[in-house]
Amino acid sequence: MQNKNEVSMPNHTKYSPFAPIPLQNRQWPDRQITKSPVWVSSDLRDGNQSLEVPMSLDQKLYFFKQLVKMGFKTIEISFPAASDTEFEFTRHLIEHDLVPDDVAIQVLTQSRDHIIERTFEALKGAKNAVVHLYNSTSTLQRDVVFNFTRQQCIDLAVYGAKKIKEYIDSDTSATNWILEYSPESFSGTEADFAVEICDAVLDVWQPTEDNKAIINLPNTVEMSTPNSYADQVEYYCTHTRWRAQTIVSLHPHNDRGTAVAAAELGLLAGGERVEGTLFGNGERTGNADIVNLAMNMYSHGIDPGLDFTNIDEIVEGYEQCTAMCVHERHPWAGKLVFTSFSGSHQDAIKKGMLRQKAHPEHWEVPYLPIDPKDIGRTYEPIIRINSQSGKGGVAFIMEHNFGFILPKPVQQEFSKLCTSVSDENHKELLPQEVFDLFDREYINIKAPIALKSYSENVEDKDEINVSVTITMDGRAINISGTGNGLLDGFVNGLKAQLGIGAEIVLYSQHAMTSGSEALAVSYVQIENEGRVFSGAGISSNVSKSALRAVVSAVNRMIKQVNA
Repeated sequence: MQNKNEVSMPNHTKYSPFAPIPLQNRQWPDRQITKSPVWVSSDLRDGNQSLEVPMSLDQKLYFFKQLVKMGFKTIEISFPAASDTEFEFTRHLIEHDLVPDDVAIQVLTQSRDHIIERTFEALKGAKNAVVHLYNSTSTLQRDVVFNFTRQQCIDLAVYGAKKIKEYIDSDTSATNWILEYSPESFSGTEADFAVEICDAVLDVWQPTEDNKAIINLPNTVEMSTPNSYADQVEYYCTHTRWRAQTIVSLHPHNDRGTAVAAAELGLLAGGERVEGTLFGNGERTGNADIVNLAMNMYSHGIDPGLDFTNIDEIVEGYEQCTAMCVHERHPWAGKLVFTSFSGSHQDAIKKGMLRQKAHPEHWEVPYLPIDPKDIGRTYEPIIRINSQSGKGGVAFIMEHNFGFILPKPVQQEFSKLCTSVSDENHKELLPQEVFDLFDREYINIKAPIALKSYSENVEDKDEINVSVTITMDGRAINISGTGNGLLDGFVNGLKAQLGIGAEIVLYSQHAMTSGSEALAVSYVQIENEGRVFSGAGISSNVSKSALRAVVSAVNRMIKQVNA
């Protein structure tokens, strides 16, 4: 039986559900994204205007250069008529020839004579310029803010479109002019009216298939689920008279937290261009995150056309310029997004990385949708150890960072020790701390017993006589024993002469490094009265490393039995 919720937010009744548009036979749900869109960075406009302290000129210049370095070919830089700072930044880029020949700068303008005049004054001498005209078209804005009818709204947009065309038609410079119109608050505009006002602007501009205009459809305030935005975009694309002569652009905001999803579905619905910002910076909850969008495509084998191969440098520059922080869990770019603390996740990653070595041509590692190295990350932070970690994570750290290939039974024992120490201290164990703990607890333990020397004499193929000199509590003791091998003879001698009963139940050994002075590491587990104790030994001599491992296990046994 399902219980009725006893807690509620009583004021929810003052909000109305979003009314879907009547779109028949929608096509976008059956499509796939197969190529990247034209990317437009709005960081220096939408992003900058949303900062508590807007960027300085030097910060803006640095940011612009970084955007160019990433590969952006259109960068929205300012609203030149909004302030002298915006105007001067635009002029600085042009006059100091800082805009590459293949990059277009984009600026905003409203349908007012003095604003349009100031805009073209700011753009004088630009090589490639996008003049972005906008006016708000939503029912709420028309009613509450402007007290406009539909026709008055259209008249305002058409007036601005005509004034812009007059400036361009009279221009004798070599500037490559690109025209863009946004029905601002498109997400709250009736679908048929959005088409009507955009077509009215395009009727003025008369774009051609060889010289297209841009129609930008802003999800200025995200009002519904992403599928509704996709419906709106598809409706526009299938009802405008100018589809073949236009580039359909998307500008999603993140009020509902789904701007990235809205952009992706909008691309399926016919969008070809996306305006957004790095890490989603922007008014209120921000804009669509271009890093997120581009890396999503990259993870599906699509070249995003942007360079994020050094994501940490991009994050650092962004944080310095904006005084904003990229969250540790931010998709693709956060410090922890490739990190696993969970034991089961760590084990899966460890096994996936091992499999990947055998099949490097195609990336398939559980919990890692891309290779972290592709964006400049290393493998060191992928697995981190805390109280939730398991044997797979500990084994990965020991092998990847320090070259120790722990046998599974040793992994299990040591991982319990790691999680116990982490839990007790309420902190993560860094890789060096993990190694130091293993070194302290398992490797070449010399008290109360220490190995001094040894010799072995093979009687026949099945029996070896072993003589081992140890020190115990400061006394030298010679241990003699016979067995089927060096270690078996040694433990038999310990039992016969010192009463230390132990049976070897695991032995494993591998080289740690290559070369004439290569070190060997040995792992041993011994059993005594149903309890198992582990030890490890390191030496340039394989036999000595094995004996040291036995001594370490015996010392751990003595310590724990006497505890």
